[in-house]
Amino acid sequence: MISKGCEQCAKGGKMVLFVYGYCDQRDCFYCPLGENRKNVDTVYANERKVESDEDVLTEAHRMDALGTSITGGEPQEALDRTCHYLSLLKEEFGEDHHTHLYTGITGGRENMRRLSEAGLDEIRFHPPLDLWGDLHGTEWEEILHIAREEGLKPAFEIPGIRAEPEFLEFLDEGAADFCNVNEFEMSDGNYRRMQAEGYDLREGHMSAVESPKEEILSVMGDHDRVYFCTSVFKDAAQHRRRLKRMARTIRREFDEVTDDGTLVYGKTWVTEERLRELGVPEEFYTVKTDHVELAWWLLEEMVDEGDVGEGEIVEQYPTVDGTVVERTPLA
Repeated sequence: MISKGCEQCAKGGKMVLFVYGYCDQRDCFYCPLGENRKNVDTVYANERKVESDEDVLTEAHRMDALGTSITGGEPQEALDRTCHYLSLLKEEFGEDHHTHLYTGITGGRENMRRLSEAGLDEIRFHPPLDLWGDLHGTEWEEILHIAREEGLKPAFEIPGIRAEPEFLEFLDEGAADFCNVNEFEMSDGNYRRMQAEGYDLREGHMSAVESPKEEILSVMGDHDRVYFCTSVFKDAAQHRRRLKRMARTIRREFDEVTDDGTLVYGKTWVTEERLRELGVPEEFYTVKTDHVELAWWLLEEMVDEGDVGEGEIVEQYPTVDGTVVERTPLA
């Protein structure tokens, strides 16, 4: 079974709202945060650094977001901020804008009440690794029931380090709605610590590590409320589909959206007057400070016919930073 939050994520419809980079509970060796996110008091909506509420709403509209996932660091350690953004998003987009939050602490009833009142739908707990298998009878079992009593859907979200049957027991007992197991991965932020713990990349993979994936699936994979999220799916499906949603939303009349979710257009340094002389319709170009951007196929044709001396075909991400993937010179 896949949760509503995961359904939206799989469609590329979830905005990722990073609210707080600190996590005082523990320093997990597998924490994937890079230096620009770890231990910083900065908010990001997808790749956009947030300076105002309008930045959050702009990014959500930019990707036509179906919902938002709240992450960190530890969002419960910046609870006022977290609740503010939850309320902001619900007010702007309505109750159908689904929200879920990742947390590595229990938080207690007051936190659950505040999160629920602010508009959180789903809360995903990640208990400390050293407690796996001994969670019954602790605050981690109690918080599942408290969260549900306060109107939230409680669940587990854990890294695929090892198979742990206790999580299945919580599902069967009705304490948790589902359990997501994320394929164990290396990132720029954790690879040194992962290697120090004896983990290496799986052969042929860019991020997945050698871990007991098959054992985890054999023990936990048959349960109808356990979902194993692979690194390939995250990259090939979730991330790419989010880019495509964004690209379709922000594309100009002349931009081409690729299967990878990038935008392709032409760039040249002629004047607008020259384009008018050539009969280029206004909707097929945009004048920038020192260049013109236009339909790539039109520019290619003009360069081939000698109407324009030079130019280039640009492929870039539709993200706010507009990272360029490739430039192909035309002359």
